[in-house]
Amino acid sequence: MSDSTKGGTPHRAGAFDIRVFIGALLGIYGVILVLAGLFGTSQDELDRAGGANVNLWTGIGLVVFSACFITWARLRPVIVPPDPDDA
Repeated sequence: MSDSTKGGTPHRAGAFDIRVFIGALLGIYGVILVLAGLFGTSQDELDRAGGANVNLWTGIGLVVFSACFITWARLRPVIVPPDPDDA
């Protein structure tokens, strides 16, 4: 039976999609690392890392990965059936 004959309409998982949680956590950690890389890196730490600001680059990577996860969740949402017994 289709959804229109039963009267139920499928809806998206929205904020309960695991990709949103993962994206949010990676984004929070990424922002913290970006801020640590911008404001909390000493010259001694840069010298030990071979001149690379590891916190900054890792934070940028996490923010980009987070944006990918959240975009993926928005473009391909999980559809929740109106009646779980039918699925």
